[in-house]
This record gives sequence, structure tokens and C-alpha cells, in this order.
Amino acid sequence: MAFLLAIDQGTTSSRAIVFNAAGKRISLAQKELPQSYPKPGWVEHDPERIWQDTLEMARQAIAQAGLDAGRITALGITNQRETTVVWERKTGKPVFPAIVWQDRRTTDFCKRHLSAERDAWIAQKTGLLLDPYFSGTKIRWILDNVPGARARADRGELAFGTIDTWLLWKLTGGRQHATDATNASRTLLFDIVTQQWDAELMKFLDVPASLLPEVRDSAADYGRTDKSLFGAEIPVCGIAGDQQAATVGQACFSPGMIKSTYGTGCFLVLNTGETLTHSRTRLLSTVAYRLKGRTTYAMEGSIFIAGAAVQWLRDALHLIKQASETEDIAKRTPDTQGVYLVPAFTGLGAPYWDPEARGAILGLTRDAGIAHIVRAALESVCYQTRDLLAAMAQDAVAPTELRVDGGMVVNDWLTQFLADILKIPVVRPQTVETTALGAAFLAGLHAGVYGSLEQIAKLWQTERRFAPGMAAAQADALYEGWSAAVKRVRSS
Repeated sequence: MAFLLAIDQGTTSSRAIVFNAAGKRISLAQKELPQSYPKPGWVEHDPERIWQDTLEMARQAIAQAGLDAGRITALGITNQRETTVVWERKTGKPVFPAIVWQDRRTTDFCKRHLSAERDAWIAQKTGLLLDPYFSGTKIRWILDNVPGARARADRGELAFGTIDTWLLWKLTGGRQHATDATNASRTLLFDIVTQQWDAELMKFLDVPASLLPEVRDSAADYGRTDKSLFGAEIPVCGIAGDQQAATVGQACFSPGMIKSTYGTGCFLVLNTGETLTHSRTRLLSTVAYRLKGRTTYAMEGSIFIAGAAVQWLRDALHLIKQASETEDIAKRTPDTQGVYLVPAFTGLGAPYWDPEARGAILGLTRDAGIAHIVRAALESVCYQTRDLLAAMAQDAVAPTELRVDGGMVVNDWLTQFLADILKIPVVRPQTVETTALGAAFLAGLHAGVYGSLEQIAKLWQTERRFAPGMAAAQADALYEGWSAAVKRVRSS
């Protein structure tokens, strides 16, 4: 029997999961990842901590499965996208902490260089827009602010990678400096039409080509892990950014299929097939996956704060002790009494793209309490998802159902409220760890465990289908209140 190891390195935790060939979870090991906020708007991680935690969790998952490393057929990596690491090629030592995708330190650079003409130029090449979210401006910041970094990069002494590339480098003992097309597509440096690093974009962002990893298919030969790590070499056969991996894990292989993942943030991805589609409503065009040199594209809406809002309630406000409490609180709280929480802690993502917006709790009265704020935090995730579907509707896309995954959707109340607000059925799969599952599927595809995407699609199963139960007029009224609250926090 084939066993597949998936490394899922996320914003708030590092996980490793062993799956069997049927896509069933055999073991899971997970460790929370500390966040660092050295200045307002800055978010950093320790790359070495990420590596050590990932290695520890991978070893634990293999041991818990009762296997030795030689029984693992292939390994797949999925990762928090856009988070940026620059390290020394000779020593493997990072020159600066990892700058996290949520970080907004390059806002001023983006504002100085933004124009309608440049926005269109960037979108045409990358499917993205000029925003601190993406890796390119983060690389530039490191080169400009770490003493000697730019000169060392020009001499070819440094390497850049998103977290997948960083982990691959460490797993293979520095023998592999590579990424896949999905992660490359999130850097502002990669032309998603030509599928190449783009010289004009590199010149604009002042990023030397010597920093950049080789770009491969999402299911490909990425070398083997160093034998010293697990006692045997494990083939690394799949890499994809977390949202694209979840798209694979949700078996959204046909144009028009759509999924939304609820983790630290929320990311809605629509498969648009082999034709690149540009949004008229400032949604992103991106690579869904690339297999055997053929690219499948997607349209994506990115919400920066989803589960992170619940984490904020727990860690900053101490309103709850653990995230699981929120479901019971919401169930016994009939409504929010008009309270809205807009979690623009790191600005607003799609479709607003307002990096200077800031979070707020609005509509407070003397009767409002903890329960109303907690429920408002959960509701905010659903309203933000409707923002994305409303934008897609203007792009002539009207999904008839939404497949959901991620840690938040184990909350039945939230998933039902999501269906109510969206006014379409919401479908939860048997395996909600679809990000890790997608990485495992990609690894298994290259390793020959699966012969086709169609074979993978047959493994996907529904756990529960949530049908809308709220009157449409009530859903619309609640959403209008949300829209008014968002206007209050916008920077312009």
C-alpha cells in the first residue's frame, strides 16, 4: 500500500499528515507557530523555527503512522504563500526573518509606483496587482534594508524562496533550489502566460535573477530528502501553494468549480481552465496548477483575516480561551444586536485592496457584550466571502454551490450561516484538511500512485451539505449593514 506524507506549513502552525492512497488520514502532527509583530503593520516568522518545527512534525507523523521512512512513497509540500525568505547559499542561514504575506511594510513603495497604466501592465503579466501582499516588494525591501544584502545578491551569494522553496532546500540538504508554478505566480515576478520569470518585472522591482529558484510543475521531481533526516530518502514529488493545493484536494478540476478555504485568511478559488481570465472587479488571476507543462488557471479572491480574527479574540482580547468555544457562543446568541466586526487588521484584501484600512467594531450599544462581538467575528468571515462572490458575479460568474474546507468549517454554525448569507448550498468534504490532501495528491500523481486527475476526483466525498435557510431579504439586510461598516473603515 502506498503512503503519502504531506507537509502543510501554514501561517499559524506547521503540520505533517500521512495519507493512504485512498486519501484517508493515517496520522497528523501539528505545532503552533508564534507570530512576531515588531512594528505596526509588520508580521514576521523565524525561518529556522519553521524548519525545525516542520522536521519535528514530519518525524512525528511518520512515527504515529507506525511506519519507517522507507515506506513513504512520496512527499508533498504546501505552504503559506507570498511569505518571503532570503538566505545565504553557502550556509543556509537566513539574512532576515521571514516577512509574512500579511505584512504591510512596503505599502509606501506600492503607493508611489501605482498608476492605472502600471496596474494594467502588472495584471497582464502576473494576474496580480501592486500590493504589499505579494513577495516581490518584500524581496526588494530585504535587499534595500539588510546591510550588504543587495551586493551579496548581485554576486549570487543569496537565494530567495517562498516557504516551499525554503523547506525544499533544507529537506534536500541544499541540493534543490526550486518552486512550483503556483508559488511563482504569487511573487509579482513571474509571467503566468509565458510561465517564465520576467526580466521587465525583475528590473521594476530591482530583484536580480540570481536570487530566484527554478520553476517546475506542481507534480514533478523535486529531488529526495537527505537520508540523515528520516533514516531513508523520501522522494519529493509535489509542491503547491496552500490555496492551490486545497483546490486540488477539493477536486475542483473542471472550469467553473469553486472552493473556499477558511484558515488564517479566507481564499476563494475558481477554476477557469486553460484560458487565462482577467477580472473586471480586481480579483486575481493566478495559476491553479501546472501538470506536464500544461497550465490550469484560476480566479481568486483573497481575504486576509478569517480564522485570525478568532485568534485575536483569544490571544489579544482574551474573550475566549479556545477557538472551539465560538460555535456554542454563536448558537446561543440570537443575533449581534447590530454589531459588526470588520477585521481589517492588515488592511482589506479583495475586492477592496485597501492596505491602509484598519479594523473596527461598529454598532456597539450599552447592551452589547462579549457574545455579540464573538458572533460578529464569525459573521465577518461569511460577509467577506459574499464580497468575493458579488465581485465574481460582476465578472459573469455565478456559482451554484461552494465547496469549503479549513479549520473553521468544522464549526457547523458558521458553515450554515455562510450558506444563509451566500444564498447557495455550501458543501463540506469528508476530509477538511484538503490543503495537505492536495499536496499528497500531487506527490502521488507524479509518483504513479494515481494515474489521472479523474482518479483523484473519485476519491472526493461529501460529509455534509448546508442548504440556505434564512429568508433572502434578511440575508440582504444583514449584508447591507456589513457593507456600511466596511465603508467606515476604508482609508478613502
